[in-house]
Amino acid sequence: MVKPLDNKEDKNPNKKPAFELTPNMIMILNNVILIVVVIVSMLIMYFMIDSSMNKKIAKLLPQGEQTEEEGEEDVRQEGILLDLGEFILNLADTTHRRYLKVGIAMELSKTEAEMLAGEEPAAGGHGGHGASAPIDPDAAIITEMERYKPAIRDAVISVLSNKTSDELSTPTGKEIAKEEILEMVNNIFEGQREVMRVSFGQFIIQ
Repeated sequence: MVKPLDNKEDKNPNKKPAFELTPNMIMILNNVILIVVVIVSMLIMYFMIDSSMNKKIAKLLPQGEQTEEEGEEDVRQEGILLDLGEFILNLADTTHRRYLKVGIAMELSKTEAEMLAGEEPAAGGHGGHGASAPIDPDAAIITEMERYKPAIRDAVISVLSNKTSDELSTPTGKEIAKEEILEMVNNIFEGQREVMRVSFGQFIIQ
């Protein structure tokens, strides 16, 4: 008669137990997945930023290396410089009399007709026969601005003479003054033209 095998004898001492995920292993696995997701997200952001930077760099290239659309956009943004000359005026200080000596220039926008006129070739025949002198559209704008200069200068004096030396001694104070001048002069133009920026040249407070 065959004796039944003892269950204890069936057990192999070298047999490995079934694989089980411990809480520590689950935590490590979650951290690895999180790190992978973060790395992938960073790579996506890098490529997006790189693409945006390439577009900005392309706008800084010479006009011949840009696309036709980008070139047209740069032309629209190009303005005409109007030099207002030098201003010497008293400031609003109450304790001591202080005055300001400053050179001011403005960059004005061009109308669409003026931009197109600047791109048209000079009229005339070949070889210089019958050719007329080229017209400078920027000079025509400056001539037009001469009638606005008294009002513009008055606006500049009105803004700066109401500032104290302390206000104009800081970069922030200068920028505020520029913005106020820009706004007042734009009101003078009544939408017919726009001041794109105001620049200070020599700037002396005494």
